[in-house]
Amino acid sequence: MRPFPRNRFGALPRFVLATALIGAALPAAARDRKQSARRRPAPEIVAYIFTRDRPIQPGEIAARKLARINYAFAGIQDGRIAATGPADTSNLAALVALKRENPSLQVLISVGGWLGSGNFSDMALTPESRLRFIDSVVAFVERCNLDGLDIDWEYPGRIGAGNRFRPEDKRNYTLLLADIRKHFNREEKKFHRPLVLTIAAGSDQRFLDHIEMRRVARVVDTVNLMAYDYYEPGSEPITGNHAPLYTDPEDPSHVSADASVRMFERAGVPARKIVLGVPFYGHVWGHVPPVHHGLFQPGSPVPGAFAPYSYIVSSMLGHGFTRYWDSSASVPYLYNAQKQVFVSYEDPESLALKCAYVQRMHLGGIMFWEYSADASGALLDTIDRAFCGKR
Repeated sequence: MRPFPRNRFGALPRFVLATALIGAALPAAARDRKQSARRRPAPEIVAYIFTRDRPIQPGEIAARKLARINYAFAGIQDGRIAATGPADTSNLAALVALKRENPSLQVLISVGGWLGSGNFSDMALTPESRLRFIDSVVAFVERCNLDGLDIDWEYPGRIGAGNRFRPEDKRNYTLLLADIRKHFNREEKKFHRPLVLTIAAGSDQRFLDHIEMRRVARVVDTVNLMAYDYYEPGSEPITGNHAPLYTDPEDPSHVSADASVRMFERAGVPARKIVLGVPFYGHVWGHVPPVHHGLFQPGSPVPGAFAPYSYIVSSMLGHGFTRYWDSSASVPYLYNAQKQVFVSYEDPESLALKCAYVQRMHLGGIMFWEYSADASGALLDTIDRAFCGKR
């Protein structure tokens, strides 16, 4: 490269110096932005798949749009991990086979869940009982060619769905996860691939009060924050947004995904380890008076009512239900004035705002429960476009 001409005093002319400095600064800034983007991985898309013993069909899962699949659920029997359904073995094989389409896809087995957490406290009680469980997990992961484990203990130190619990759960939860991490680190060399350890976390302060979150965050790869079910029929006397992004000032409970994320960060979880959970289903209340279109009004459960997103689109929208938007919470809801039925749910508009939030807050990604609730793929497509652009 030819040097700039210098004046008789050996200095660069002023206009040349200014041009050189500007020219050097612009590429450097662009280079810094590129390097920063490279250092920050794209947000992950994590899907829970809960088949209810149904075999997974060919072409059912859009593997290229997912970073990780958590197959739900394995249980705990005699202190060991155990498959709970007749289709589990073949379904796990089908999911692992999706790596032919997406070689970077990770497939984890999720153990526990709301109805499957009754044996966690006993299993985690002693070093011997923890080792028995971990040895069974390693064998299960090896046998099924999986990439790790998701612990969905609902919840340490609390009764959950009538589960056994004890004060020692708080410390034993940490010890269990630390022991799994230690064994996974050792087995990675044998398996010739990383082994992932994640947890499903309740989104409220009660969850944090019963675990040692700062210590847990050091040993897990991600915390799947279940930022939904803030309001459930029968659990509270009034209706509400079951997955609000921000806190509505009119909300008596003052809950939101944003509040939970900030709570977990204060508790010691790095933003990059928080995966924001979103629901692919809605909650339904009946006997809701026509005040404020049913939002934050008295309501009661509707027997047998469950509203996966596909059902909301096919049988509610345009079928007597009117869609409303809570601009403070950034979520939609439905109300049928004739039937006095209120529905809180997630849709592409609210989900796109959550994706933008994940990127703005530099979170680890988005997790959703669960895959089959949106047969059209509209919600997954929304996440995919937000994180990966047009394919």
